[in-house]
Amino acid sequence: MTEPDKTPDAGPARPAPIKAVPVRHPGRWISVAVLAVLAAMFVHMLLTNDKFGWAFMVDNMFRPPVIEGLLRGTILLTVLGMVIGVSLGVVVAVMRLSPNPVLSGTAWLYTWFFRAVPRIVLLVLFGNLGILYQSYGLGIPFDEQIADLFGVSFDGRFLEVEARSLLTPFIAALLGLALSESAYMAEIVRAGIQSVDPGQSEAAQALGMSRTQIMRRVVLPQAMRVIIPPTGNETIALLKDTALVAFVPLSVELFFQLEAVGKRTFQVFPMYVSACLWYLALTSVLMVGQYFLERRFGRGVAVSGRTRPRIFTAGSGR
Repeated sequence: MTEPDKTPDAGPARPAPIKAVPVRHPGRWISVAVLAVLAAMFVHMLLTNDKFGWAFMVDNMFRPPVIEGLLRGTILLTVLGMVIGVSLGVVVAVMRLSPNPVLSGTAWLYTWFFRAVPRIVLLVLFGNLGILYQSYGLGIPFDEQIADLFGVSFDGRFLEVEARSLLTPFIAALLGLALSESAYMAEIVRAGIQSVDPGQSEAAQALGMSRTQIMRRVVLPQAMRVIIPPTGNETIALLKDTALVAFVPLSVELFFQLEAVGKRTFQVFPMYVSACLWYLALTSVLMVGQYFLERRFGRGVAVSGRTRPRIFTAGSGR
């Protein structure tokens, strides 16, 4: 009689390794091929079409009047317009959030008007403000009525400036752009302030801070994370809208000078292309600055536009 086999059971056989086949995306490669063909056709057009006039464009897009229009017109209007717009926008936003109905109503009326009227209309309006009065001045109000009442010759004005000297084309263009921008910035700042947890203000108030200190030290630094991205977009939009100041009219401006060169030489299209190149370069610089500002004020919340990856430890079960 033979003894039974006492070797342990080897168990079920191990399954064969899975042969993973990557998912194919033929549509992606077709899209890439189509885009490559279109890009090649576009580059071929740029290089072979003589209407672009690249040599003429390079010779004329850096002339002194064009550079003067860039620096004293486009860039200066953008910088001053944003400084005034942001400063006034913060004041209007705080007024809009005030419990005082007069202040909040005035702020709402301001934003309603300057957001409703197109900027080109505002620029034309401010450019023709000299029609209302020939001069502006300071003095005793109703001086003419007082003189007629007492039957005397009396002039209560002690400071008077001609409208042409006060409302120059540059000042009119700056007012139109800055006041319009301040209305949009007021809504952006208001949204940023409202994004901050009210508990932050309550805690600061419990520490004895005034409303001004709470706004400057607690609320606004936290609201900057929400305010910076749309502010960057508004800066780029204001930079491009400086091309509208020709309706004031203001001739010291980038697009006006480029168009003037094109009309004078009967080569309009190359100068339009050079204007596109100038604005592309300027907006690219602003976009780079916006990126670094967003990263600066978004520390601890986002990294390069993405949320921070979560780190899991062993045994966390997730």
